Amino acid sequence: MKFRWSLAAPQPLLVNQLATPLALPPLLAQCLVNRGHTSVESAAAFLAPRLKNLADPFLLPNMRAAVERLFGARASDEPLVIFGDYDVDGVCSTALLTEVLGALGWKVHQYLPHRMAEGYGLTRDGVEKCLQKFPVKLLLAVDCGSTAVETIAWLRERGVDVIVLDHHQVSSPAPAAVALVNPQLSTLNSQPSTSFTELCSAGLAFKLAHALLKHGRATGLAGADAFDLKPLLDLVALATVADLVPLVGENRILVHAGLLRLTSTTRPGLVALKEVAAVKGDVGVYEVGFQLGPRLNAAGRLETAEESLDLVLARSLEDALPIAHSLDARNRERQDIERGIADNLTARLRQSFDPARDFAIVEGEMMWHVGVVGIVASRVLREFYRPTIVLGGDGHEWRGSGRSIEGFDLAAGLRACDDLLLRHGGHAMAAGLSIHPKNVDALRTRLNELVQRSLSPDQLRPVLRLDAELSARDLTLGLLDELEQLNPFGQGNPPLQFLMRGLRLARPPQRMGREQQHAKLFVTGDGVTHEVVWWRCGDSKMPEGNFDLAFAPERNEYNGRVSLQLKLLDWRAGK
Repeated sequence: MKFRWSLAAPQPLLVNQLATPLALPPLLAQCLVNRGHTSVESAAAFLAPRLKNLADPFLLPNMRAAVERLFGARASDEPLVIFGDYDVDGVCSTALLTEVLGALGWKVHQYLPHRMAEGYGLTRDGVEKCLQKFPVKLLLAVDCGSTAVETIAWLRERGVDVIVLDHHQVSSPAPAAVALVNPQLSTLNSQPSTSFTELCSAGLAFKLAHALLKHGRATGLAGADAFDLKPLLDLVALATVADLVPLVGENRILVHAGLLRLTSTTRPGLVALKEVAAVKGDVGVYEVGFQLGPRLNAAGRLETAEESLDLVLARSLEDALPIAHSLDARNRERQDIERGIADNLTARLRQSFDPARDFAIVEGEMMWHVGVVGIVASRVLREFYRPTIVLGGDGHEWRGSGRSIEGFDLAAGLRACDDLLLRHGGHAMAAGLSIHPKNVDALRTRLNELVQRSLSPDQLRPVLRLDAELSARDLTLGLLDELEQLNPFGQGNPPLQFLMRGLRLARPPQRMGREQQHAKLFVTGDGVTHEVVWWRCGDSKMPEGNFDLAFAPERNEYNGRVSLQLKLLDWRAGK
């Protein structure tokens, strides 16, 4: 099969060191060890994420300078504008700070750039249009700005102070902002790491709000004592999950509390969004990642995210529902555009891709919609498992998004291609860039060489990490209840995946789905039979004879009946 199976080694001594004092089942303790929690303190904190354990926001680089400049603006009745970004994280960060600053007496405006007309990040075009609309002397850049050296220098020449609140990698030299609040600076400056180095911008916005309240309470700011930050956690959870940052440290605390808030939110915009997305009951990582997030992202991917911001800030359900329905329609439009490009590109690559020669994929075409190329890159990566960049644009400048695989830092790779690019920035696993079309071939060649030098042949095969080997008799709903203490799962805290050996089919597989693209299997071992679903198996070969199964356990609820179901991840012939 295409996966490289990696079974976590049993750690009986470490497991016992956690299981005994914390009264944990051994399998749960093993899963904690697999995720790096080898001390009682670390494991206990992971299993019981509490808001009271959030770190002091003033530990973030330059947070005090940001707070002092903002309080200076409030004291002099100086207006400011929040310059956000057009994805879920940018929209939620902008909305959160708009609500907090507005409620505490600041004069605050918001501006979200137009993806097609103004490009990505804190661009010169974007800030010129922003200042034409809001001629202020203080600009708060959220979810962007960490590489905007020239733009921020241009603003300083015009007497505009800039505070940057961002989590993306910082350029060298860093932009000369009044305050650059970015946890990445802790690493760059060799400062002691903190638990919030993986926060997205909405998490940073929450920390800024916390810092403002702490300073406000200490200085007698009216309303600071009574202000409650907890209702804002629905926005933080939404952005944190949608932005695919690791759900560890402070992110785990914020998302754990935020998903509960999101389930019971009374925020009209999110109530409306849940309604059009048919999200009922508990809201988890899946509902955010695949139902709510994409709809909130849709407007910004195609044009401007102002509609998404209007939805989040809506004061009534009557105002919110028409916007939510509009975003739902835009999401369907986005899906159609994305599907057309992805189908075209994957069909082309199936004809030309050579795994022994092609270590990176860089593809682009005139007029491919730049708002969906990142999603297309993700789809291409899933099939071919190579760092992938997909580009679109006009004749003078193409813009693109990239996605990477484990072991290759895409943002660092783009820095090594700086001479070929107009702009670039992002993370190890995802990045954005602008390029002249004439340089695309050179970029493909150089990235190909960089990946080939960086990764071994084994690293070019996707790894399937398995937490433990189980027997069919081990698997019960009670066991699943115990393991769900590890929720929420996501980046940095992967879903539970296990191995069973020596299985057989109890009866022939059943095809499911409108196009018979799924299958249901019944596997038996140790005298116990379990139901297995194989999603999107297509015409893949079915297990036969004696085989091993890699799977994820799931709770299946149907017609009021709850049962244990196994999701097939991979299978191989048994020994």
